[in-house]
Amino acid sequence: MTTALAPELTAADRCDRCGAQAYIRARLVTGGELLFCAHHGREHLPALMDKAVDVLDETERLQETRISSMDEH
Repeated sequence: MTTALAPELTAADRCDRCGAQAYIRARLVTGGELLFCAHHGREHLPALMDKAVDVLDETERLQETRISSMDEH
C-alpha cells in the first residue's frame, strides 16, 4: 500500500482476538477473513500464511499516527 491510497481498514474494524483496532486483514482460502491488531498479527500471521490468499497490512499507519501526535507537543 502506498501512502497516497486511503486505508482500507477503518477504526470500526476490530481485532478478532482482543477487540483493538485492526490494522491487518487476512483473507483465507476458505473464503473467510481474520482481522488483527498489530500485536496479534505479528503473533498469528506466520501460521496463517499458507492458509491466506491475501494479507493487507496497514501497520505502517501506526508510525504515522505516532509521528503526528509527537508533532503536536
